[in-house]
Amino acid sequence: MKTDITGRTMPLSMVSVGEHVRLIKVNAGEKLVCRLGSMGLTPGVEMRVLQDSGGPKTICVRDSRIALGKGVAQKILVELI
Repeated sequence: MKTDITGRTMPLSMVSVGEHVRLIKVNAGEKLVCRLGSMGLTPGVEMRVLQDSGGPKTICVRDSRIALGKGVAQKILVELI
C-alpha cells in the first residue's frame, strides 16, 4: 500500500485500537465506495478504532459503530490525527 510523502497515510487495517484517524481515500471499486459512503465513510471523516481482535475491526464513525473485515479495512487509506 502506498504512503504519502510524510509517511502518515496507511491502511485502516494497520491502525491500533484507540487511535483516531481521518479517512483519506477508499481504494476500491465503485460499489464498495458507494456502500461505505452510505455508512458515513467519506473522505475527511474522523473515526476511532474500538476493537481489533484478529477478526473484523470495529470503528466508531459519526456516532455509529461499524465492523469492517480485514479486506475492506485494507482498502481504506487513513492518516493519524
